[in-house]
Amino acid sequence: MILMEDVWFRYEDGTEALRGVTLQIEDNSALAVMGKSGSGKTTLIKHLNGLLKPVKGRVLVDGMDTREATVAQLSRKVGLVFQNPDHQLFAETVEEEIAFPLKNFGFPPEEIEKRVDWALNLLDLADYRHDSPLSLSGGEKKRVAIASVVAWKPKYLVLDEPTLGQDYGRKLELKRLFEKLRREGHSIIMVTHDVEFAAECKFKVALLVDGQILALGPAEEILSATELLKKASLTAPQLVELFQRLEVKPPVFEVEEAERFILKLAGKAQP
Repeated sequence: MILMEDVWFRYEDGTEALRGVTLQIEDNSALAVMGKSGSGKTTLIKHLNGLLKPVKGRVLVDGMDTREATVAQLSRKVGLVFQNPDHQLFAETVEEEIAFPLKNFGFPPEEIEKRVDWALNLLDLADYRHDSPLSLSGGEKKRVAIASVVAWKPKYLVLDEPTLGQDYGRKLELKRLFEKLRREGHSIIMVTHDVEFAAECKFKVALLVDGQILALGPAEEILSATELLKKASLTAPQLVELFQRLEVKPPVFEVEEAERFILKLAGKAQP
């Protein structure tokens, strides 16, 4: 597991980005870190692979203290996809971008070729194999960045705003990817403002406010707690808001469930 124990972090300008964060991320789990801009979300996930080190407290990745390990050592276990893909992409072609970390980790050539093909097809990038990743659209760049990390199948996949620039169809593909990786035993940690996506994925949710975890629990519980969401400058998913106004308890998260309820309310049997 990844364990954060009373983690504090202060930037050089004096900004306290994390203030006593304690968090446990178990194997084969899924966590959405949510909150308003500036609440410390990106700072938190950069502690998971050692890009940032706590000024107080500690972070353990499968028992390894991040203060004593290199980013290279931790990256084999924790793969991080940045919010802005331009901060991550550098290779001349999409194919080379995906292959680079595999070469760095010492995978044999035949395995690299196999994994590159797999990642290209998985993220629908095969047509861009020989294109420069920097010439692609924002959403396509994001998928390349995800592919370049997913290709080595880290135990913990950490993504900063993975749905940014993605349409609904791409979001569904991303949701299926997360489900596939979890079936294979991986953990997913994502920072997101997308309450609809977090609700559909049914991740555990950590609400971060001013560098502290305000609430932690199942999506169904946290994303229907209106007062908590207000403190984190978030709104409830649209279905939840609708059924709260209808005074339906517990609130409805699934479209199919909403359809059944509305048909029942209208006195009609579901076809």
